[in-house]
Amino acid sequence: MASSSEEDLCCPVCQDVFKDPVLLSCSHSFCRACLQSWWTEKPIKDCPVCKRRSSKNDPPCNLALKNLCEDFLLQRDQSELFCSLHSEKLRLFCLDHQQPVCLVCRDSETHTDHRLRPINEAARNHKKELEESLKPFQEKLELFNKVKANCDETAEHIKVQARHTERQIKEEFKKLHQFLQEEEEARMQVKCHLSCFFNL
Repeated sequence: MASSSEEDLCCPVCQDVFKDPVLLSCSHSFCRACLQSWWTEKPIKDCPVCKRRSSKNDPPCNLALKNLCEDFLLQRDQSELFCSLHSEKLRLFCLDHQQPVCLVCRDSETHTDHRLRPINEAARNHKKELEESLKPFQEKLELFNKVKANCDETAEHIKVQARHTERQIKEEFKKLHQFLQEEEEARMQVKCHLSCFFNL
């Protein structure tokens, strides 16, 4: 069975993985609590996505989706890294040592008075720093692509001009060839007339 991405398993209302998902008649699913909260603020019980009116006040559980979400959360929890020293989940990031640490590490002498951040926050900040450091390269890449596009356009223009010039040369050569042929025919006619005249 293909694995579902987290985005596919997120409630459109809370943007988090479905908790006790229910299925509306329009085929959209929501967390039961999210849908009830949405409906308390509305005069009619409609779908938060397509606005279609719900035929049921208590929609049925989307069992297939619920199982998918439970499997996904289980896999995600199992995939979390654990501290090699204390076998605890790595929930913090030590800015001084630039490494993830567990809650036991935090209280140990090794990390006394160290700057610690939640690992998700540190990951976001690190991602932001990477994006900032990549910005100049992205700008250079955009500039390179623009220059390349201009070069390609110039090269294409030169090709078009070359083809046009080639056609013009061929046309002029054809005209010249025709002119010389006509001149040769005229010369032969004059020669013929002169021959006839002197033979009289």
